Amino acid sequence: MDYTGSSPPRGGGTGAAPSSVKIVVSGGFGVGKTTFVSSVSEITPLTTEAIMTAAGTHVDRLTAIPDKTTTTVAMDFGRVTLAEDLVLYLFGTPGQHRFWFMWDDLARGAIGAVVLVDTRRLADCFPAVDYFEKSGLPFVVGVNGFDGVFPHRLEDVREALTLSPHVPLIECDARGRESTKTALIALVEHALRVRTSATP
Repeated sequence: MDYTGSSPPRGGGTGAAPSSVKIVVSGGFGVGKTTFVSSVSEITPLTTEAIMTAAGTHVDRLTAIPDKTTTTVAMDFGRVTLAEDLVLYLFGTPGQHRFWFMWDDLARGAIGAVVLVDTRRLADCFPAVDYFEKSGLPFVVGVNGFDGVFPHRLEDVREALTLSPHVPLIECDARGRESTKTALIALVEHALRVRTSATP
């Protein structure tokens, strides 16, 4: 699922086999990763949702998301075709700290990541941002607008996250297919820019 093409993929129906691209959807606990993958996937997404139990109450903070009853324990998987010759395979990471050991395997071979953030719990998003900054994998940050509301300016969110200027920061509604597709397109374009600038 690695993108190994020598030039950026283009639409146009050339008859060539489609390029398959692996993308990671990451972020903190309960930021909307499963919703994001489910909203855009053209296949029934594979999820590893488990019922949350009382045993996890001391580690899973539900103050801002009291209605959450399930959580991803391994990964989410979906597929979306952006063009005739470009198919994206989405891998959603688990958000809780005790499952972070899976992130390296899920990110291996990916061209980039969409990191979702919830501005109600901004501190929970720092580990994902730090992870992808240190890994060198291109990523974009999507501010998930719960209930369609974006209470903070993107400039303020960027400053709060101490996000590097070259990292794209966008608004995103994880429930909406068009919004999530826009986020994925932004990531693909960013990854291609990074790839092109790194080519001698």
